[in-house]
Amino acid sequence: MMERLEPWKIALERLRSADSADWAEAGRLVAEIVRMSTDTMLRQAAEQALPVLRQAVDNDDDSVTLAAQRRVGVILEVIHDLTAPRFGRRNALPKKLSNEERARRTLGLPLAVQLTCEDINQAYRRAAKGMHPDQGGSAQAFIDLAAARDILIHPGAHKDAG
Repeated sequence: MMERLEPWKIALERLRSADSADWAEAGRLVAEIVRMSTDTMLRQAAEQALPVLRQAVDNDDDSVTLAAQRRVGVILEVIHDLTAPRFGRRNALPKKLSNEERARRTLGLPLAVQLTCEDINQAYRRAAKGMHPDQGGSAQAFIDLAAARDILIHPGAHKDAG
């Protein structure tokens, strides 16, 4: 998808900066973005813009034109965010989480807070309600949830993988 972002960005900037925008062309371009984009934010921005752009085709009302320009601007902002260079170490692998950190994430618990057994059990019960196989959850997710609780309650019994 990255190879498509640059041409979309250029075409949208050209449409946005034109004295009288071709809203039919903008609509076709945005419909292409909806069809071909794999990024959720970009697709949502484009889907929300389509009705306004279609309305702007046959309408000379300044408020409709302004709304269409704003929607194109929102799409451009999303594309700019996707194409902006990322600073820092390129291609750096994410930091590996320890068993305890993974368990905390599984149970939805904060990473830097001292936990009591009651905190852990409450989080486990809350998460287990939706993940139990009898409630439509998967058996593996429920097993992972129980393992996460055990890791946090008995931290010395589990070897750290971090």
